[in-house]
Amino acid sequence: MTLPSTYADRNCSLVRTLEVVGERWTLLIVRDAFFGVRRFGDFATQLKIPRAVLTDRLKSLVREGVLTRDDEARGAVEYRLTAKGVELWPVLRALMNWGDAFYSPSGVRRAFRHERDGGLIGREGRCEECGAVVPVPETVLEPGPGFEPADSGDDSVSEVINRPRRLLEPVTPSSSSFSSPSSSSPG
Repeated sequence: MTLPSTYADRNCSLVRTLEVVGERWTLLIVRDAFFGVRRFGDFATQLKIPRAVLTDRLKSLVREGVLTRDDEARGAVEYRLTAKGVELWPVLRALMNWGDAFYSPSGVRRAFRHERDGGLIGREGRCEECGAVVPVPETVLEPGPGFEPADSGDDSVSEVINRPRRLLEPVTPSSSSFSSPSSSSPG
């Protein structure tokens, strides 16, 4: 359910932003899109989200221009971040930093490195090696010292995204057993 449009301060950018990304599961869907998840079945498997809720959130993110829906991708539906969606990366990074600071006593759960020189990326998105603000496609995600993988069983999506990899690099059919056309989105 979206936030009500009857807020006293409807002219607030934060209120409008929360109407787009503030529903339960929405930011996790966006996070997984950065991690390379693109197919409906892979989102459902990774997040263990009810399919009806996932359908609703994906439709909303497409309608708002955060994701695009590609019906022709290798015979199945894929969802990709738009330029507008990629602009959410600093917000997600800040929320992850906050969560690591207050809820991960063993250290960061996921570390980010600059692909070009291997330098760690600090809280503000700068490479500690070269000082550059690192663009999303040059960001490598890897398990950090506080990373605790869930028991994924046969979840090949988790197996792929729990290894070092570039952000936005797609979880491909060869790396995921959940990518058959029958697991594509109904909506």
